[in-house]
Amino acid sequence: MTSPSFRVWAVPGLPEVREGDDLAKLIAAAEPGLADGDVLIVTSKIVSKAEGRIVEAGDREAAIDAETVRVVARRGTLRIVENRQGLVMAAAGVDASNTPSGTVLLLPEDPDASARAVRDGVRDALGVEVGVIVTDTFGRPWRAGLTDVAIGAAGVRVLDDLRGGVDAYGNPLSATVVATGDELAAAGDLVKGKAAGLPVAVVRGLGRVVAGAAGGGGDVESDTGARALVRGAQDDMFRLGTSEAVREAVTLRRTVREFTDDEVDPGAVRRAVAAAVTAPAPHHTTPWRFVLLESAAARVRLLDAMRDAWIADLRRDGRSEKSIAKRVRRGDVLRRAPLLVVPCMVMDGSHTYGDARRDGAERDMFVVAAGAGVQNFLVALAGERLGSAWVSSTMFCRDVVREVLELPGAWEPMGAVAVGRPAGEPPARGGRDVGGFIAVR
Repeated sequence: MTSPSFRVWAVPGLPEVREGDDLAKLIAAAEPGLADGDVLIVTSKIVSKAEGRIVEAGDREAAIDAETVRVVARRGTLRIVENRQGLVMAAAGVDASNTPSGTVLLLPEDPDASARAVRDGVRDALGVEVGVIVTDTFGRPWRAGLTDVAIGAAGVRVLDDLRGGVDAYGNPLSATVVATGDELAAAGDLVKGKAAGLPVAVVRGLGRVVAGAAGGGGDVESDTGARALVRGAQDDMFRLGTSEAVREAVTLRRTVREFTDDEVDPGAVRRAVAAAVTAPAPHHTTPWRFVLLESAAARVRLLDAMRDAWIADLRRDGRSEKSIAKRVRRGDVLRRAPLLVVPCMVMDGSHTYGDARRDGAERDMFVVAAGAGVQNFLVALAGERLGSAWVSSTMFCRDVVREVLELPGAWEPMGAVAVGRPAGEPPARGGRDVGGFIAVR
């Protein structure tokens, strides 16, 4: 039985690539012996040059800004960003090397389309079905050094999904999806090198991953391109750097009024409480308490009692029954949530001065600290991808809340927080002019 093997070599003799050059013809002329099932590994730099992606840029930072759609992490002048192609990488892939002074080289506009063009051109020139990988150099979280990865692909199965199979011991494979496209890119980089002037490599012997080749990876129409290698935001546990994660969580913190029926992970809520109790507080006190209403029975019991108290108040105010019903409906967001949290303030450790002005200021400090704790809690929930709505209703019937929830008399309910998975994306937040909130002296 023949052991599995493949061969990889760099293609010599390619000329300096210029805008408008036909890469497929250049590659076919330099390597006319290409065969069905070969995989071409093509450095993105020559693709960009052929496509005219060289731009005048005296300021590389401005070029990076123009190619950036989201900052992932920043340290000094180094930025890890998501670029227009959806790739997360340093400097948005803007390259100032091997390009004339005063210019920079941008990544191909659509690397998958670039790969398809090369594949089609080689087929026309040589009559063979090859796969094409367009590569660029990436750093990686938690790993030192750089490696080439696939940013564009055509005719190649870039992900090899082994789930549903078994390993050599018969154990089921439930999470194994191999990044074949990146492995091919790295193999090509071993022979192309970074400074040898060899921008194209050929991998032979892995026709099983090439669409259209004998024993290959399926029809061209099923080709997903390298975009399939980019992990979606919903599955990306490491989407942001630390400070950027905090800022995004603050931005994500929106009032959510419609929730799915999905259960809320109690661990996520407890982690949010752990963040809440890091808020600043006066006199080294801990003025926060959080009552978690995880059972439907507890939620209904509290909300029914609060509704009755609210209706009684509104009737004493002389409101009509229609007006009362309308106002009561506003609190329905609490009933729609799969979990409720009642944040409370306690003033243990507060100072008494015997002076109304100073005693009032003392209470204000504790109220501010309680609010800071609730804000931490809401932001942390957003970081857990949980929606929330902070409703002030429990503050209007504190005695009722304490009685129903059997809370100590010193606990002061500071509203209620509805928690759950958002039923949809909240509308875009309207911009606010920060200058309108700032006074400078």
